[in-house]
Amino acid sequence: MHLGAKLDACCAAETQSSDEPIFHDAKQNNLQHNEAMKNKEGQTPAIQVLERMFSLLDVLASHQDPVSLKDISASTGLHPSTAHRILNDLALGRFVDRPEAGSYRLGMRMLELGNLVKARLDVRDAALAPMRELHKFTHQPVNLSVRQGDEIVYIERTYSERSGMQVVRAVGGRAPLHLTSVGKLFLASDDPLRVRAYATRTGLAGHTRNSLTDISALEREMALVRQRGVARDDEELELGVRCMAAGIYDDQAKLIAGLSISAPADRLEESWLQKLKETVAQISAALGYRG
Repeated sequence: MHLGAKLDACCAAETQSSDEPIFHDAKQNNLQHNEAMKNKEGQTPAIQVLERMFSLLDVLASHQDPVSLKDISASTGLHPSTAHRILNDLALGRFVDRPEAGSYRLGMRMLELGNLVKARLDVRDAALAPMRELHKFTHQPVNLSVRQGDEIVYIERTYSERSGMQVVRAVGGRAPLHLTSVGKLFLASDDPLRVRAYATRTGLAGHTRNSLTDISALEREMALVRQRGVARDDEELELGVRCMAAGIYDDQAKLIAGLSISAPADRLEESWLQKLKETVAQISAALGYRG
């Protein structure tokens, strides 16, 4: 069962068992947590089971070692059976691990999501000022994107009305890897077997007559990207729009984002490429990259 559905079922179970005794010696801890759970507007989660889930995760986050169900119940003020049900649902989603019976710790899914958030926030902070400078130089939209699964996600953009180009995909929008310049950077960083697996999963669906919908054509394109260190979108996502992109690397020399310049097809200038490379090098250096 999906985690959301299980939480709904758990919420219903909580309603039915609201007369379960609460550990009175933990009442003060529970009150303190409720105060901590309030946001800036003084609100707490509207769904009780979510508030309880947050409290359980907070307790696990405050311990380096696995925590016993007894200690979790004492810290949160939740009855052991209540805590057990919610923790089991969280374990299904890999948000919580059970290294041994009766003990819990934060799961790997928390690390995955935390790293994704960290990468987005750090990259955005480091990239924004250089992006604005690049936009002033080109007078065209400059896009910051990261990979999420088989798509890229636009997390920041600088543009103005002077570009003469309508921005179709807003910040938060997504696009397939093989149809975008930044997406090609990420595919080119994968080994050939992973690229073929991507092609099998997605079917390489196209959006325009220029889209790469054949694995052989995509592999040739990946070879060019690896050779040049930059990638292009030649009206493959949207007719009338061309892009060029270069990668942003972190302190572990890992590709974590891409910066692209989008322009009307007849206005993309090759002279921008060197400035684009200098900009991503500046952002990468701010993130600790020493390549």
